Amino acid sequence: MSVRDLHAYEYLMEEELRGIKAMGRLLKHKKSGARILLIENDDENKVFNIGFRTPPGDSTGVPHIMEHSVLCGSKNFPAKDPFVELVKGSLNTFLNAMTYPDKTVYPVASCNDKDFQNLMHVYMDAVFYPNIYRHEEIFRQEGWSYKLDSVGDRLEYNGVVYNEMKGAFSSPEGVLDRVVLNTLFPDTSYANESGGDPEVIPELTYEQFLDFHRKYYHPSNSYIYLYGNMDMEEKLDWLDREYLSHFEYTPVDSEVRYQQPFTEIVEKEMPYSIASDESEEDNTYLSYSKVIGTSLDRELYLAFQILDYALLSAPGAPLKMALTEAGIGKDIMGSYDNGIYQPIFSVISKNANLDQKEAFIETIESTLRGIVENGMDKKALEAGINYHEFRYREADFGSYPKGLMYGLQIMDSWLYDDKKPFIHIEALDTFEFLKNQVDTGYFEDLIQRYLLDNQHGAIVIIKPEKGRTARLDRELDENLREYKESLSLEEQERLVERTHALEEYQSTEDSEEDLEKIPVLKREDISREIEPIINEEMQIAGIPTVFHEIETNGIGYVDIMFDMSGVEEELLPYVGILQSVLGIIDTKHYKYGELFNEINVHTGGIGTSLELYTDVTRVREKEFKSTFEIKGKALYAKLPIALKMMGEILTESKLDDTKRLKEILSMLKSRLLMKFQSAGHTTAALRALSYASPSAKLKDMTNGIEFYDKVAYIEEHFEEEKEKVVQILSDLTRRLFCAENMMISYTAAREGLNGMENMIESLKRGLYGKKETGTTCIIHCEKKNEGFKTASKVQYVARVGNFIDQGVAYSGALQILKVIMSYEYLWQNIRVKGGAYGCMSSFNRIGDGYFVSYRDPNLRRTVEVYEGVVEYLENFTVSERDMTKYIIGTMSNIDQPMTPSAKGDRSMNLYMNKVDEDMIRKERMEILEAGQDDIRRLAKVAQAVLKADQICVIGSEEKIEEDKDLFMKVTGF
Repeated sequence: MSVRDLHAYEYLMEEELRGIKAMGRLLKHKKSGARILLIENDDENKVFNIGFRTPPGDSTGVPHIMEHSVLCGSKNFPAKDPFVELVKGSLNTFLNAMTYPDKTVYPVASCNDKDFQNLMHVYMDAVFYPNIYRHEEIFRQEGWSYKLDSVGDRLEYNGVVYNEMKGAFSSPEGVLDRVVLNTLFPDTSYANESGGDPEVIPELTYEQFLDFHRKYYHPSNSYIYLYGNMDMEEKLDWLDREYLSHFEYTPVDSEVRYQQPFTEIVEKEMPYSIASDESEEDNTYLSYSKVIGTSLDRELYLAFQILDYALLSAPGAPLKMALTEAGIGKDIMGSYDNGIYQPIFSVISKNANLDQKEAFIETIESTLRGIVENGMDKKALEAGINYHEFRYREADFGSYPKGLMYGLQIMDSWLYDDKKPFIHIEALDTFEFLKNQVDTGYFEDLIQRYLLDNQHGAIVIIKPEKGRTARLDRELDENLREYKESLSLEEQERLVERTHALEEYQSTEDSEEDLEKIPVLKREDISREIEPIINEEMQIAGIPTVFHEIETNGIGYVDIMFDMSGVEEELLPYVGILQSVLGIIDTKHYKYGELFNEINVHTGGIGTSLELYTDVTRVREKEFKSTFEIKGKALYAKLPIALKMMGEILTESKLDDTKRLKEILSMLKSRLLMKFQSAGHTTAALRALSYASPSAKLKDMTNGIEFYDKVAYIEEHFEEEKEKVVQILSDLTRRLFCAENMMISYTAAREGLNGMENMIESLKRGLYGKKETGTTCIIHCEKKNEGFKTASKVQYVARVGNFIDQGVAYSGALQILKVIMSYEYLWQNIRVKGGAYGCMSSFNRIGDGYFVSYRDPNLRRTVEVYEGVVEYLENFTVSERDMTKYIIGTMSNIDQPMTPSAKGDRSMNLYMNKVDEDMIRKERMEILEAGQDDIRRLAKVAQAVLKADQICVIGSEEKIEEDKDLFMKVTGF
């Protein structure tokens, strides 16, 4: 039987998708009106997604709260958190849900047929039959609720989405993105915040919340996507039989309205919070944004990605250079957001000042006028086209399944026009069209039409305001105090009762019967076999090489590695600066913009990184090897150019260009601060580990808080420091980049070795001479227990320690502990009861362990939760079914499908860490055969981690001051 023969569906369209080697089909379910899209190919990593058009009518965040809430139990799976149960016990390769400005999507992926079917079943039940109608507590837990523990206590708001968005709104970049979108589309749903504005979220009522589900969560408003190698007829028959046939077609007005273009550009100013010790000078964000047609224009959708590269994103791009040289801001960024109906092209100047607004606009427009008049840089256009086409063909999305990413891109057109689902996913013809337009004036015409003549734009300014967070918190406290005082004693007692009722609901364990309704695989469903390690030692041109023979579709992945072990401790931050500078500074033969374009015209890209490898056979000695690495990828025929450009970057960079050095340091400082705000959990955990771990200290010194301190100091005292910096960077290149100090990791098919001898020999000749002999670097650690104050309204709370230092050995069962902690003990106490957006833990082979929270309204309470881990593990009691579930969830993390480059990277990483197949096999069996007693024994690991008493918190200055007795030092960035 073919899908054409399924009577429940109307067959609408099919298209061969050459670019992704697949067949696309479009159907419609006759009875319910559900839209169905199939992508059939030989990919075993199957993807299912059901999405809904969910344009928000206000900024209460109801689409976002709904996304969280439907995953908290349903008719056939009534347990309180089936989502978490699936994470713990599924072999999924992706499992999540996401809210966008105009849609909400529920994607899952798995390579296991049985598991994939289970995931589909739970998600379909969740969206159509959620328990939100039976349990108001779900809305109060995930959205917002009043929290009043006793009549004498202070009244507060709590809720997972409420706290998540408090964190999101603490970021100036988040504020800017939101204001740009809202300002450009005042007459459409984009004028509202789909994620929820923390000041507006408490206006949402439970009944409004339910009405939103009744209206939008209907098959008639759904978009169902199936991708990969599966029996499509069987899946469609199941969808019809179990769900879709139970619904009649109902018209749903969810259309995303078109915003009529403005007759003149609008301006908007909005404050954002900075900490009390931050300066308001050089801290304003200026942005210039234009609306670019609609996402239904196939050529425009891709052409502006090319223009974003050529005008703004690439180092040396003309808009970036013009603004930088005019001194308007210290970090020039931009974006082209084509994931909405009317895409937005934005130019952003960070760390600028309000009085530079006119110069900012004039610089942008005069630069664009000059480009239209004199013509685009053709090499930049060719580089931009090749850059995007290489990524399209390579389809390497890191840890995300490519079927997932294809499905999300399909929504960029399908959501707005049922007849145009494939226009962006089948892009080969579009790339050919754009290549043919480079010399025709096409791109210059786009600039004139959409950036210069177009009045549908906005100038948005985000201004710093000291003490704003504290002021808003005081106002909120006062409003809640007044509200509480307006209530009678009886009404206050009712709030206390509701608070306790929610806590009781959260604390009540699911019945065994309800939990057992959630499907779980068996241990036998998991392979005993490990993923092979593909390492072949060889010499290429006399250089030690590890070759990973993997089919790569004609691409060679080259990683040149230089040993850093002789670099003295005090110079390590300068290695971090060197790594940040190389590739975006002039070289002997290229201006830095030309260099970047030359690389992207011929290759898939070249980048640098600092890596760290620990000898797991000598963990107690804390021996590790740090390397400076330059990585490139290219089609085999283009590898000579890739290696030549690598050599140019390593040995011909003009490190004495102090003007450019200053620009890079300013940008680096800005980007590091942005990272601390968005990824405060990893930053805090690394910093806390650096108090006792030399390897963590090295990472902190080259990419963490200590690195930021050094970069900020040099940038602020650049005139006094610049000669010293130039000298150190030049000395480091001579010490590091010599053939004696080098090894290679190379991933390709066997044919990819052809010609490598000559290429490496040529690279060797250009490197520096004999390696200087130096002493082995000794890194000194010091316990600091710091609180870092920011303008954020939430915290990232890290508690860390090394268990091997306390005499406790590593075992594979610690991988299971990570799942139990992150989705059981920490999840229940920090996320569900504490209202934090997330919580994580980790325990690695070298003994480093941590517990950390993410966008957490609490501080001291979270530290107390960590203290309870030991008792929880000592009394850990679990059924065989639940133990199996934890094991399967653990294996899901381990057995993720990998791209060819990822397989090569994994094999090399294991080689450098001296991990062999026997160790991995042993760890795998320790996981697969683990039982309750094995987990109880891990209480000693948690005890050792906590005994180290290493804590670092990044968060609200008020909260950190309130709990400053927890720290040895309180400071800001």
